[in-house]
Amino acid sequence: MPENALQDAMRTQAPHEKANHHERPAGPETTVNIPLVNEVQLTAATGGAELSCYRCTVPFGVVVLIAGVVVTAVAYSFNSHGSTISYFGLVLLSAGLVLLASSATCWRLRLERKKERRRESQTTLVAGHRSIFT
Repeated sequence: MPENALQDAMRTQAPHEKANHHERPAGPETTVNIPLVNEVQLTAATGGAELSCYRCTVPFGVVVLIAGVVVTAVAYSFNSHGSTISYFGLVLLSAGLVLLASSATCWRLRLERKKERRRESQTTLVAGHRSIFT
């Protein structure tokens, strides 16, 4: 039952070529199926880039940070403290800093996971090496 409801929710009506509200359509209505995407298909389509969020947020963070610096500098050069543009500049500035901080955090977590995997694999190798000689 839930599968049928999900399939019905994923169907949309195809638009008619001529949208005339006074005439009825001559033929039966057609539906278009929207396919569901799973994680394996997403990984295949993106080449595994969905797990590297820090690589995407660094350039966006730098661009937003530069825009925030420029807008804030322009706003304060005209002595418009408390105006909409000065608040906008401060929001851009803080958003850029948040993006850069989140990318640095993701990068550090990824490095720690890599180190942990290396330690686990080396422990397994050393344990296997000892069992050969005993």
